[in-house]
Amino acid sequence: MKHVVIGAHLEEGDIEPLAGAIPVADLWLSGMPIDDAQPLGDRELLLRIAQTRAALLDRATFIAIRYGFTAHGQSDAAAKCAAHIERWGRLLREYRGMVEMTLKVAAASPRARPDRHDFESGAAYIRALHAATRAAEVVPEFRSAVDATLAPLAVRHRWSTRDTASLEFAALVRRESVAALNDAGSALKRDFASVPFLLSGPWPLEVFADDHE
Repeated sequence: MKHVVIGAHLEEGDIEPLAGAIPVADLWLSGMPIDDAQPLGDRELLLRIAQTRAALLDRATFIAIRYGFTAHGQSDAAAKCAAHIERWGRLLREYRGMVEMTLKVAAASPRARPDRHDFESGAAYIRALHAATRAAEVVPEFRSAVDATLAPLAVRHRWSTRDTASLEFAALVRRESVAALNDAGSALKRDFASVPFLLSGPWPLEVFADDHE
């Protein structure tokens, strides 16, 4: 028997009985117990985990663990998480009551993904791929509108390039600000009908789970 780990939490009561609770130092991990032979790509399992994630977030803020992380008991979980526990605890206390919202927008002029065969080395290809990704940009007026309407509703926010065809605006917001942020997103759809974007959330801490300051 093993657990597919879902997230890191401050309190055991933030987890049970929605999922299994695994103590790690002064934190708790939520996990879905499965048989060792259970394929992680099973559709029913993925749906169960997605539903459990949503229910856990309704209860309290937590840090999302990348899917595919499994642990065979407390000692295995503790060993795998040891390097992160101190940071996770600090962020969970600092960001208690907050969630993430993300806005993904198509680049105004998507850059062609470089062809691996055009490069003599893998390092040169990776550099070209990073350059193409960084060059992606959105309509300036739309980005300015996001910065003027969504950013002020967030405790923290950041833009990032995910690929050569899109950018992402991530916002760390208080739960009580989610409705206002969704309203601002609706206004953006009205004012920039020609700009394809998707505002989604709330999500557990993920983009801001690596903050060190």
